[in-house]
Amino acid sequence: MSKGNAATTGVTGDELVRVVAALSNPHRLRVVAAVARQRNYVSRLARELGISRALLQIHLRKLESAGLVSAKLELSEDGKAMKFYETTHFDFHLTPQSIAIAAETLHIEGASDGESNQKEQL
Repeated sequence: MSKGNAATTGVTGDELVRVVAALSNPHRLRVVAAVARQRNYVSRLARELGISRALLQIHLRKLESAGLVSAKLELSEDGKAMKFYETTHFDFHLTPQSIAIAAETLHIEGASDGESNQKEQL
């Protein structure tokens, strides 16, 4: 997933919120850094990062739903299914203007379009 600014790539406000939220956690930043260096499977990655596999799975799901990492099932030499993670290609260039454009497309939960715009203006 290649992302530039909202004006040129069509990044919606909702997508931008998902990405920023995913990257706002220090564990997830470490996960992205680790899989950017080398694709990896959960057990080894959890050992390298010093966190539990269960916690790592939560972080990987959040990163995957934001489109920052992807997973691929592969068979090991001994026949075990292993899920390898790697980063997707992304390149966000945030400027006040790109954020303003993306913000125009935000959908605020529980608010109608008119209410969303009114709340944003307050």
